[in-house]
Amino acid sequence: MSGTLRISICDPDETTRENLKRYLIGMDQIWLEADCSRYEFFAEIVSQTTPEIAIIDIDSDDEKAMQLVESISKTHPSIGIIVVSSRTDGQMILRAMRAGAREFLNSPIQIDELVGALDRVAANTDGKQRSNAGNIIAVAGASGGVGNTSIAVNLAVALATNPDRSVVLIDLDLALGDADVFLDMIPDYTLLDVAQNISRLDLALLRKSLTKHESGVYLLPRPVQIEDMSAISNEDLKRVIGLLKASFTHLIIDCSKSYSRLDITALESANSIVLLTQLDLPCLRNVVRLLSSLETYDDVNDKIKIVVNRVGLDKMQISSTKAEETIDRDIFWRIPNNYPVISECRNNGVPLLENAKNAAITQSICELAEKLSGDFEDEEGKSSKKDRMSWLKFLGK
Repeated sequence: MSGTLRISICDPDETTRENLKRYLIGMDQIWLEADCSRYEFFAEIVSQTTPEIAIIDIDSDDEKAMQLVESISKTHPSIGIIVVSSRTDGQMILRAMRAGAREFLNSPIQIDELVGALDRVAANTDGKQRSNAGNIIAVAGASGGVGNTSIAVNLAVALATNPDRSVVLIDLDLALGDADVFLDMIPDYTLLDVAQNISRLDLALLRKSLTKHESGVYLLPRPVQIEDMSAISNEDLKRVIGLLKASFTHLIIDCSKSYSRLDITALESANSIVLLTQLDLPCLRNVVRLLSSLETYDDVNDKIKIVVNRVGLDKMQISSTKAEETIDRDIFWRIPNNYPVISECRNNGVPLLENAKNAAITQSICELAEKLSGDFEDEEGKSSKKDRMSWLKFLGK
């Protein structure tokens, strides 16, 4: 698969080595080339396997480990080295970096920190990068009733038509979320269950905590009881997102309309933010307000893509040109109105691709999904033929 990272690890401690292996094996687009329990053998293993990244835990013998880091750095300068240690003193970190380490992780390893380190090292190792590694798309609305959940659910299903992708949908409307209804699912576990057990979950257990739809989309729904809303903290959500980012190529987050601290955390974590609006004055006014308010958060505004839903709803809609002048921002995408089809799909608990695959609204959402997918593009700036055809084949084109 394009973008796969080959990794070899060395750690004499069986417990921490097995924990790291469990993390890595659970990640999409990670290939574990080798694991080694002896510092003195690892250099030869690296020479034979030539991974992109070597992860070395130095706690068992920091002298031998540092010599190993320095040796691999000199003989294989293209390999990115990540050092792991329970020691946090500045001298140890500096020593590891001078020996040739690209990243230093504290033990026990936190999955979100591991994912970040892998992404940074991969991006700076011969220009390689993980394709679609945890691409997060947050779907937010300029008003209630603009179709947040409809778009979020159907974007997720459209993305999942490509077998090279793994997609999870998070329902962040903790009070009134209904993504499970749109997919006719009765999940066994919710976002609250995962958040409360996050310290005990590895990637394998995480997947077992999710409910898989026949489309291939995994769902993490909102809590069952409304009073449980306050039991999920920002840190809980960050760690959940970190775990999911490691295990899935794409995360779709259906945000609430309250723009709570949890919603802001989701927006800050996202690679792309779909801000849904309609071509009416109240929605466009809210778009202006939201863009102004979100300027206070680093990089959030730069990720926002204005998507107009229900284009053609009525003849009195404000024109796209006037709307762009009003919000002082280009419209990224327009989704045609087809309320009867959307309403039927919602009431039957089936996605558009299953119930109305040839409808214009379905094709528009599938095209939007490809635009947001983050797939690498060829020299002409177009996605590969395989990626472009994935949803077209499903549509019977």
